[in-house]
Amino acid sequence: MTRVRKVLWSIGLTALLLGGSFVVVPRLLWGDHGDYSHVVSIKQTAEYQDSALLRQAWALPVARLYRNDIDFQRNASFCGPTSIVNVARSLNQSIDQAGVLDGTGIAPVMGFLLGGVTLDQLAGIVTQKLGRHVTVMRDLDRQGFREQLRHVNDVSRRYVVNFSRGPLFGSGGGHHSPIAGYLEDQDLVLVVDVNKAYGPWLVKSDRLYDAMNTLDATSHQKRGLLEID
Repeated sequence: MTRVRKVLWSIGLTALLLGGSFVVVPRLLWGDHGDYSHVVSIKQTAEYQDSALLRQAWALPVARLYRNDIDFQRNASFCGPTSIVNVARSLNQSIDQAGVLDGTGIAPVMGFLLGGVTLDQLAGIVTQKLGRHVTVMRDLDRQGFREQLRHVNDVSRRYVVNFSRGPLFGSGGGHHSPIAGYLEDQDLVLVVDVNKAYGPWLVKSDRLYDAMNTLDATSHQKRGLLEID
């Protein structure tokens, strides 16, 4: 992208995203161009933000490490880096959104990441900034995804999921957020959504899988999981 084009994009983004993560991001930037008009939003499910179920989920071993120090994305493009900030905090590592990209080669333009970050870029940030081993998992089948969910409550591991909001909410594009817990008996995944307008929520594993098993228009690869240990 030329310097002039970057400036023009920056001006447009500033106007569009001035409201931060509380505005609708244009689909041409982060949407996956799918038609989800038929989708019934998970906000209509009984478990989505059920207070009793959320209490159970927050009591899980890894979820407890996230609960009291959730950092929400400063703008709609920053979900990936913010997810890593939250993972770091759960590991007692001090990283903030202002510095999480320093030295990574990923440069915001006027504070915004044009197109966000891919799953592989996010893995690189983890390796460089957290000094942890990270595994990129994409093209998982449903059984493989459930196998990973059985490890979510292991305090030696952390997971970040890359998904499209469309199959979950009926609209929206690609997003990153940590998975903080799994209520296996109820088959409910606790997603610590780094967009404050959503906040943490619970979802059945099949619905989350369908949202994860979508194509990222930037990388032209399937979305997936990061396993951090």
